[in-house]
Amino acid sequence: MTDTLEFNEIYQEVKGSWNDGRLRFSKQTVVYKNSKTGKVDSISVPELAHAQWRRVCLGHGIKLSTSAGHVYKYDGFKDTDFEKISEYFKANYKVELIEKDMCVKGWNWGTAKFNGPLLSFEVSDSPVFEIPLSSVSQCATGKNEVTLEFHQNDDTEVSLMEVRFYVPPTTGDDGADSVEAFAQNVLSKADVIQATGDAVCIFRELQCLTPRGRYDIRIYPTFLHLHGKTFDYKIPYTTVLRLFLLPHKDQRQMFFVISLDPPIKQGQTRYHFLILLFSKEEDINLTLNMSEEEVERRFEGKLSKNMSGSLYEMVSRVMKALVNRKITVPGNFQGHSGAQCITCSYKASSGLLYPLERGFIYVHKPPVHLRFEEISCVNFARGTTTTRSFDFEIETKQGNQYTFSSIEREEYGKLFDFVNAKKLSIKNRGFKEKKGMKTNEDMYSDSDDDQHDAYLERMKQEGKIREEANDSDDSEAGSDESFNPGEEDDDIAEEYDSKASASGSSGDADSDDDRKKKPVKKAKVVKERKPRKKEKKMKDSNAPKRPMSAYMLWLNSNREHIKSENPGISVTEISKKAGEMWKQLNKDKKEEWDEKAEEAKREYERAMKQYRESGGGSSFSSKRERKKGRKWEERKLKGRSAAVKEKEGPTANESFKSREFISSEESSSESDRGKTRKRKGSDDEEEITSTPPSSEESGSD
Repeated sequence: MTDTLEFNEIYQEVKGSWNDGRLRFSKQTVVYKNSKTGKVDSISVPELAHAQWRRVCLGHGIKLSTSAGHVYKYDGFKDTDFEKISEYFKANYKVELIEKDMCVKGWNWGTAKFNGPLLSFEVSDSPVFEIPLSSVSQCATGKNEVTLEFHQNDDTEVSLMEVRFYVPPTTGDDGADSVEAFAQNVLSKADVIQATGDAVCIFRELQCLTPRGRYDIRIYPTFLHLHGKTFDYKIPYTTVLRLFLLPHKDQRQMFFVISLDPPIKQGQTRYHFLILLFSKEEDINLTLNMSEEEVERRFEGKLSKNMSGSLYEMVSRVMKALVNRKITVPGNFQGHSGAQCITCSYKASSGLLYPLERGFIYVHKPPVHLRFEEISCVNFARGTTTTRSFDFEIETKQGNQYTFSSIEREEYGKLFDFVNAKKLSIKNRGFKEKKGMKTNEDMYSDSDDDQHDAYLERMKQEGKIREEANDSDDSEAGSDESFNPGEEDDDIAEEYDSKASASGSSGDADSDDDRKKKPVKKAKVVKERKPRKKEKKMKDSNAPKRPMSAYMLWLNSNREHIKSENPGISVTEISKKAGEMWKQLNKDKKEEWDEKAEEAKREYERAMKQYRESGGGSSFSSKRERKKGRKWEERKLKGRSAAVKEKEGPTANESFKSREFISSEESSSESDRGKTRKRKGSDDEEEITSTPPSSEESGSD
């Protein structure tokens, strides 16, 4: 038989939510590690008293009871695991694994038994259900009723609010009322915070970043009380997961971060982290409200009755002793400036990213803690706004992505070496190794070439379009400058007929005409580059509306929820917030909205088909054809008017002819003369009448 037994995907119920993790049985301890929070439950083998094997909703489960009265329940085992676990328990724990069946009769009348931290409702000595008393937030009594209210968990879709027990009016052996006795048994184990007695110590006017404000912190033996001008928070020590003590980049301040699960609530806002900001120069003399013997007995030398030192040291020391958890500090990482953090931005807010020995933590708005165990891969991406910075992307195994942007370029080498030393998967490492990774700058420049960037692809495409447009302009300019007499005379004669034939008279005239053609070419290019007016598409108001995309359907469904969570948010901020939420939405949720979008598309196609079959859209198409017909008639009329102007003959400016022009006409070929003789008499008369004044004008000039 092996020394240990390990099981994956074992579930633990925490306030109505199933959290998966790993369970390991060894000869010394039973250890369960929560995959979501990283919290570890450790049971020493000598403390193990009873073990039960039960059929539950997630297959089979184990219920372990200790001699101290604690109960641990783990579900998700297979039927075939019973024999293996039972033999291991007998051989190593000397505890028999007993099979216990649950009652499924559906009766609501039975016996309530208090077994340590559990309230068990049984029918015929078989448990129907069990209530962890630590989940009870309030207990109220009536005439013959006891009402239990429960803590709410934000991770659950459906939560149990309250349970009412009817207690028969009987009197116990000691003469106490049965209802009051029932309520006292519940309250003795319930997680009901009652501020009775004096506080161990009080810290006045501490600056708190989340929730923002200044609070008096009163330290009680079992909970922490934050008292502010507007809000009060009572935080049980059992909800504290981790403690962090982080130095600020300016080396003059300190962050003290308390991780909470479940979080504290303020309306619809949840605070998973309590962040306190201290100045290193602020000192305090602290006296505990306890006797020296009681301090020694309770804290075993961790605290003393009278203490003095920096304020942040005193707060962290007291919290460590009361919560009984280690304080996490930054490891060996040092950035480019020598600080143990990196300045960056997350969700448009500037903050500090601390690489720790077992994860990353970002402070302060919003605070984020990511353990290495839940990170799938990281990516170094080029900054979208400037080349002097880069983005650091972290993708978790649950599919969530966190992007820390605007990190200085000089921090790249230090951060890459840290990630590489922690053996985290780097998404674009293969490309760097292919290039050789000569310097940090070379690694940065090729950081995200293997990753599809939609914005970068769009910019490249627009650049190609501009290059093609410039190439076409250069080719047009080359054709204008090349010797092509026919095309040049035809183009220029439209606006400058008086100089049309002079282009081929002599070499000097050619050079002069070339100089004169340059402004003509520019005018022509400007004329061609005028943007064409796009025809406005006519919309059929009677046609069915086009279907919305999956994102728009999701946005319309969650718009009011976003408004309620963020009062006073503007329209643009709603779109930005919705885009971030849609990006972080898991794959299953997105598939649901994709299916709704596909269904809407099919409905639109069916409605459009029926609309067309019923004759819809015919009047709309006829209107569009009539509009096109009118435009075609207008173009034809413009063409006819231009032709009439050409037949009417040259204008006053075009009728001018110099002596050189007349002499060049007389020395032309016989074929040209034959062509001029074939003209109509009316044209000849117009030319004769227009010639004398032009010659007089030339003479006067």
